[in-house]
Amino acid sequence: MSMDEIQEECGVFGIYSHPEAASLSYFGLHALQHRGQEGAGIAVADGCTIRCHKGRGLLTDAFQPGDLKNLPGCNAIGHVRYGTNGGDEIENVQPMVARAAIGSIAVVHNGQIVNAPELREKLENHGSIFRGTSDSEIILHMIQRRKGPLLDKIREACSLLDGAFSFLLLTEKNLYAIRDKNGLRPLSLGKLGESWCLSSETCAFEAVGASFIRDIEPGEIVKISHKGVESCYYAEIRRHRLCAMEYVYFSRPDSDLEGQNVHSVRKKTGMLLAEKDSGRLDADMVVGVPDSSLSAAMGYSEKSGLPYEMGLIKNRYVGRTFIEPTQKLRDTGVKMKLSANSTVVKGKRLILLDDSIVRGTTSRHIIRLLRDAGAKEVHLRIASPAFRYPCFYGVDMSTRQELISSSMDTEALCSFLGADSLCFLEVDDLKKAYGGHGFCFACFDGNYVTQIYSYLEKLK
Repeated sequence: MSMDEIQEECGVFGIYSHPEAASLSYFGLHALQHRGQEGAGIAVADGCTIRCHKGRGLLTDAFQPGDLKNLPGCNAIGHVRYGTNGGDEIENVQPMVARAAIGSIAVVHNGQIVNAPELREKLENHGSIFRGTSDSEIILHMIQRRKGPLLDKIREACSLLDGAFSFLLLTEKNLYAIRDKNGLRPLSLGKLGESWCLSSETCAFEAVGASFIRDIEPGEIVKISHKGVESCYYAEIRRHRLCAMEYVYFSRPDSDLEGQNVHSVRKKTGMLLAEKDSGRLDADMVVGVPDSSLSAAMGYSEKSGLPYEMGLIKNRYVGRTFIEPTQKLRDTGVKMKLSANSTVVKGKRLILLDDSIVRGTTSRHIIRLLRDAGAKEVHLRIASPAFRYPCFYGVDMSTRQELISSSMDTEALCSFLGADSLCFLEVDDLKKAYGGHGFCFACFDGNYVTQIYSYLEKLK
């Protein structure tokens, strides 16, 4: 919640050869609900045709009692959506299903294709008609226009896509999983008895009783059929550049990404912040902003020896606030979602752990909440570097003007937020905490791992 309105990634889930494919997809998507709340859908194949049900809002909004019974079949893919590219029209809610000479095919996609505008223009000039504005629809058109067997079509189409994508393709009989050549978006393979599962995060495997097998590799195409799992690659040059924000904010703490537990990594970031403060700051307790900052707060507490306290309470039963005509009512809406525990924080010097600062509005409000509750001091510690560059890989952060750290130094920002002190991690700190494979830190250092095409104007 502390992302100053930045939205999560999308989440994808797939299962092959299970008699309750639709129901298990629903449970898998429920575990991924944190990755998108604007729309949800499931497509199921029974060997002859593909049926699809989808709707706007949360999974529980999109599906009513009885909907899953209308999705017979043993193979399925599902999606929870946050619309990084395209509006919230039902046409942009996934799965997207196309019926062509090659048969029915459905797609779900997590990420953003940065050369989508250029590809879309070419496709439209060659007669393609688009139903929506999502870049995910481009994938279907690209595949349909290629020649040869479906696997060759997929390989050729993917070679023309640039950006971040993990997507699943469902045909009438088979299931395909593809990950971009830089591995920007996560995707994993699991096993449930004799069935195979695919998911954006491993927490969904736990939800359906499946076991994690391995991560899908960058540039890899996995085909699941009656023959089992087959693998090939669509790109010769492949790199591990997982989005750093997966560890900072997007993923659930009980997920494992690239061999590392998200909670454990976040704890390390808190420990590194405590090391920076060692011997330089007096405080009474550590408080974390729910939920994604709690692991870092635990790490800071463990390293510093300061007690970890529940100084902020999140109301988990607040939905969207639609009536927000004035700033006063907007502030009231925020208070509905988060409140300070005045009995705990009154008269105390706080170390406040947050995952990031984007626009600064939420952080400023939280600090004001704590001061109104009687906190004596609030020292803000951020478990990531300062956001200075927009992300074009599937995050709602598309201009530098939106990023407060691009126009303010740390001292000025500290004053604006009303904190007693402010400290960020640096990119080198994240590298130390993350270890393992390479990562994309573009939103922190401006080093993009792909061309950014028409988005270049947004860097100004």
